[in-house]
Amino acid sequence: MVASLMALNALAIDMMLPALGLMSDDFALPAVNDRQWVITSYIYGMAMGSILYGTLADRYGRKPVLLVTTAIYIIFGILCAFAWDYDLLLIARFIQGLAASALGVLVNSIIRDRYEGDAMARSMSTIMMVFMIVPITAPLFGQLVLLVAQWKAIFLVLSTAGLVMFLWVLARLPETLHPDNKTPISPKSIVSAWHQVIFNRNSFGHVIASGLMMAPLFAYIASAQQIFFDIFDAEDIFVYVFALNAGAMSLGNFANSRIVMRFGARRVSQSALLFFILVSIIHFALAMTDHINIWTFTAMLAPSMAMVGLTGANFSSIAMQPFGKIAGVASSFQNFSRTALSASIGAAIALQFDGTVLPIAIGFLVCGIASLTLIFWAEEGRLFRRVQIGVTRDSLAKIDNL
Repeated sequence: MVASLMALNALAIDMMLPALGLMSDDFALPAVNDRQWVITSYIYGMAMGSILYGTLADRYGRKPVLLVTTAIYIIFGILCAFAWDYDLLLIARFIQGLAASALGVLVNSIIRDRYEGDAMARSMSTIMMVFMIVPITAPLFGQLVLLVAQWKAIFLVLSTAGLVMFLWVLARLPETLHPDNKTPISPKSIVSAWHQVIFNRNSFGHVIASGLMMAPLFAYIASAQQIFFDIFDAEDIFVYVFALNAGAMSLGNFANSRIVMRFGARRVSQSALLFFILVSIIHFALAMTDHINIWTFTAMLAPSMAMVGLTGANFSSIAMQPFGKIAGVASSFQNFSRTALSASIGAAIALQFDGTVLPIAIGFLVCGIASLTLIFWAEEGRLFRRVQIGVTRDSLAKIDNL
């Protein structure tokens, strides 16, 4: 269920990709990169909304906040379908993202309510593995919708998926917030919780590093339609190549779920980050020497996506570890910081699209090096260490049954 909740965000982003050119034509957009705002406006909404829901969830519980925000997701998906101009579409997408940001925040909170340490990392990887099925298939679903209807129907499909999840949460999701951990909403308590989150060096460093790793991913998603349609003239196979790269990230999450309990979240994520930088150096060299075609681009992108899969859940779990009693506020602030940073940098990279893959290659390399620098700072120079957290057999059984 929690994986499906997170998947609503991936569906709302990736299902759009085959239709971006049609939207651009229908709205007669003046600049070729303007179409990217269908993606980035939603991501900006996700970033801004993330700051709201942790406090509400720590006060009223996880389930009520999920139900309200999922209902808003449904309503504004319908408004997107009937938007009569591009500005209205972007406003509706922003608000839909604003509501959908609760999904990521509250899934983190729900998992933190039940698990911690490497067990949480394993749980998050299992969820992410299921969740990543959606990015693999979403562009294909979008393409299938376009075979039988206009692009507006994609937004109605999104609202239908949201309705299914609303009913599922209503019927089956238990409240995971312990009554003793409910926190009253007051400026003093919010400021106190934020102070704890911001000034925990290790946690804050991993949050920012995670945002830096997500930035080139968002840049790739925003410009993928232009890369494969305009540079490689691969419109017919776009959905399959995109699925291959998304599948690599899913495999990364699967591998992490199998090995993280043995080696630890820090060792796995830091090794993956170093490999990500190595691949990015090769990618940059190929782009600079004009040795890039659709297959060499994919050969560089797929392992990079796999490494993002190996870092994302681990960085998030490490960052959440100190905040059991304020998991909602901590998750909210961390999601806001991570998504705002990645959306801003990702949009800046994507808007540099110039008919080549060089901006993407540079973005991957710079973000990878910056992320490693943050991790080195957060860990006070002590990489590849392992911090043991107590894990019981019962908690492992719960993870395996997710």
